[in-house]
Amino acid sequence: MSLPGTISARPRAGLVAGALALGGALFPLSMGAQAAAPADTGALMATVRVLAADSMEGRLAGSASGARARRYLLLRLTALGFSPLGAGFEHPFPLPKGQGTGVNLLAVIRGTRVPERYIVLSAHYDHVGIRNGQIYNGADDNASGTAAVLAIAQALRLRPLQHSVIVALFDAEEEGELGSRAFMAAPPVPKEAIALDVNLDMVGHSEKGELYAAGTALYPALRPPLDSLRASAPIRLLFGHDRRGVPGQPDWTGESDQLAFHRAGIPFVYFGVEDHQDYHQPTDDPGTLTPVFFGGAVGTILEAVRRLDRVTA
Repeated sequence: MSLPGTISARPRAGLVAGALALGGALFPLSMGAQAAAPADTGALMATVRVLAADSMEGRLAGSASGARARRYLLLRLTALGFSPLGAGFEHPFPLPKGQGTGVNLLAVIRGTRVPERYIVLSAHYDHVGIRNGQIYNGADDNASGTAAVLAIAQALRLRPLQHSVIVALFDAEEEGELGSRAFMAAPPVPKEAIALDVNLDMVGHSEKGELYAAGTALYPALRPPLDSLRASAPIRLLFGHDRRGVPGQPDWTGESDQLAFHRAGIPFVYFGVEDHQDYHQPTDDPGTLTPVFFGGAVGTILEAVRRLDRVTA
């Protein structure tokens, strides 16, 4: 999630572990299309432990630590057999004020029925770096969303959707959604060919077991397939945080990478959790995540993507 004071204002710790995350099925092979089964929490947490390790120094956009995280993600995308979108996975864009270059990572999974239409599956992989000598590891924000996108994309590559899927790992979200803004400023496919953005930002930490799907108040046609999922979801799937003026529910529309799509008139569903005590704190470490919820959330989002694919085809 972005820091207060940027465009978004939502108030919110090795490679050995990464090698463990490279193999194995993340979802039960027998999982049907009508129920949401939890993902493999061990594999998800292995990815988070790499991205949120102290050695990654908080994954600040434009920094050496951000490049280190990106090299790991490139290794993962290649090992999992994804095809790059365009000439390569890396899509650079300038950062402001001499901060260097941000780099989005983009892959594509071709669809079976309408391959010329795209669903974007997105998460940002950057975080806020080191402050006052303390490393902000960003395990939930947003190593969790990045790990989830890799897991879901792996399942979609094995059993593709009707739409093609752009797997988008955005950089510099914490600087004001700069990666997604760069993506939409020069889209790699025609803007009118993008049917939907499914954005994941903070999906690994909820003691209450609650995951929000925001965006259906703005795009009501997306609500029925998600409503039908609630009974079979292994976590509590809730709606909200997508209207202004609702007491106790800040509007999240402008508070992560879905904003760039919404501004372009592209529908979105944003999956995330409410604020917790470790948001943008040096305590946002892998050990503070809630793995059972994390696995259930990722399984739920995968099934949600499959259902949304059917109603937007």
